[in-house]
Amino acid sequence: MAVSGARGSAGEHRRRIRRCAAHPAHTPAAAPAARSAGACGGPAHGRAAPGAGRTFRPGDAPRPAAFHLAHSQGLWSGPGAPSRPGEPDPATPQAAAGGEAPGPASARLAQPPWAPAPRPVHGGGPGGLPRRPPASRPGARALAAAACLVLGVGLIGGAAAGSWLTDEAAGATPDAAATFAKGRDVWHNTPVDTLFPRTVHGFGAGPGGADRTWSRIAVAPDSGCTGAYDPKLADALARAGCVRLLRATYVDATRSSVITVGAQITKADQAGMTALNTRFSTRSLGTRTDLMPLPYAARDTPAEDFGRAQRASWTVRVLTDIPVVVYAVSGFADGRTFAAPQPAEAATKPGATTAPAESGLGHDAKDLADRIGKDFRTAAGGPRQTTEASS
Repeated sequence: MAVSGARGSAGEHRRRIRRCAAHPAHTPAAAPAARSAGACGGPAHGRAAPGAGRTFRPGDAPRPAAFHLAHSQGLWSGPGAPSRPGEPDPATPQAAAGGEAPGPASARLAQPPWAPAPRPVHGGGPGGLPRRPPASRPGARALAAAACLVLGVGLIGGAAAGSWLTDEAAGATPDAAATFAKGRDVWHNTPVDTLFPRTVHGFGAGPGGADRTWSRIAVAPDSGCTGAYDPKLADALARAGCVRLLRATYVDATRSSVITVGAQITKADQAGMTALNTRFSTRSLGTRTDLMPLPYAARDTPAEDFGRAQRASWTVRVLTDIPVVVYAVSGFADGRTFAAPQPAEAATKPGATTAPAESGLGHDAKDLADRIGKDFRTAAGGPRQTTEASS
């Protein structure tokens, strides 16, 4: 009886094994209960038996092996999966060193059996490698600063070049024809204080090299030449023609000498002015007493008594680089008369003992004529040197 009972138990055990093999469990949640209950009638050995926790009914159709393979992943990767040799049972909670014991195995997320793919670095290059930072580019401020620098250098260079060209042009010799033409217009486009300065200093211009100073006391209105000369002088200058006549009267620092300076703007060209200068020089027209200029005697000035009889010395200059005839005539401010007037060129010679020479009236006429002639040349843009012979 015992033998037959044992055989019956063995046969029942084999039937349970075949039944479990035909219907394996696919629900991971049944694995923990199978460990302790001896699933499929087998003895409990600490691991879940296939088909544990499932109730089979008669008439259930067997399922193919592909179905079981597709639904067996949870058994191998879930909390109830068997552990590898040498590893602790995942179903048994392990406490971390210095920490608290983890929760039940069923509360942990299932981990796939394969290693997760590395995540690419955000913003990285090919292969997940970090990209190199982009090369710095010049900003708008840097570009604006560079543009301002270039512009500033260009402006400074242009100004320097313009100044150099202007200085070069100023130092160049002016065209003679242009200067001559401009000299005909200086009388109406140049201030009177430029042509006839209010004060003229003559350093070493007096007798014996004494300094002289003259102050302007009257300016005549610009006019024509009719009635401005004695008849013979008017005839001598008539060949050059007359555009305008300008006159001014000066007094010396002692207020004892008065001098009238005049400038006649002519109509002649350069050849005509050269011919007139030659005629005055070769024929000594400037030394003839019957060709003396007339003074301008302004009322209520030290020169109001300055007339024909008071003329002591004079000079006439025919300029050749501009169409201008400059003259000067001097006398005493007290109205004294001269019976023998003397040309300025003779009265300024060393050793001269005449009254015009010793009083300095010859120097007054000569030096003021030289100065006014230079002012007219400068206003016309020409050189200041004298180019005509004294008459």
